Amino acid sequence: MKKYIYFAFIAMLLASCGSSTNFTRGKSYPKMYTDKPVTILVMPPINKTVNVEAKEYFYTSMMVPLCEKGYYVISPFLAMDLLKSESAYDSELFLDGNLASFKNVFGADVALFTVINEWSKSTMGNTITVDIEYILKSTTTNEVLFSRKGRLNVNTSINSGNSAGLLGALVDMAASAINTALTDKVIAARRCNNFVLHDLPDGKYSPMFDKDQNVGAGGANFSGTVSQ
Repeated sequence: MKKYIYFAFIAMLLASCGSSTNFTRGKSYPKMYTDKPVTILVMPPINKTVNVEAKEYFYTSMMVPLCEKGYYVISPFLAMDLLKSESAYDSELFLDGNLASFKNVFGADVALFTVINEWSKSTMGNTITVDIEYILKSTTTNEVLFSRKGRLNVNTSINSGNSAGLLGALVDMAASAINTALTDKVIAARRCNNFVLHDLPDGKYSPMFDKDQNVGAGGANFSGTVSQ
């Protein structure tokens, strides 16, 4: 009996060591603190899904969270026109290439790439599922300064607070299904951006600039559920 207790204790100890995640922004993204980028160019997302509009959902919803983090963000709408006119709308052509031209043309310190691997809506499950990767690269060195990838579920369910048993549950189920079908896709994208970019070290125009190295971070890989 003592032997089994001993092995159980060892297994619990190993499991606890393996699951330890003491991430901080300073440890996870050290190059952000050495490079100290100020100006960000948001590149058109790389869409690998069958939902052709997913690219627009994310592109139009990334400026605000980046500005709130203290960065100067080049207007996505102005940038889009120029990128299209220069045949640079397909970001996959530049993800692994030299980004010096974006430094010269836009004055951007970094370029933010996103890769959308999945965008699916489950009416029965009341969720929008997104599998996405964020990559922030220096336009001077082409190095990756910030990278996160993972899977998020946007919860669109509705709880009316109705306690009328089965009837109340059916009403909530129907309302949730309608809400999932009608949920503004840009809002869902915005929730994902807020979740992922929350980890980004604060920029020059934030009072926390260069002071948040010890703030907890979620790590390079993520998964979770966010509400509308």
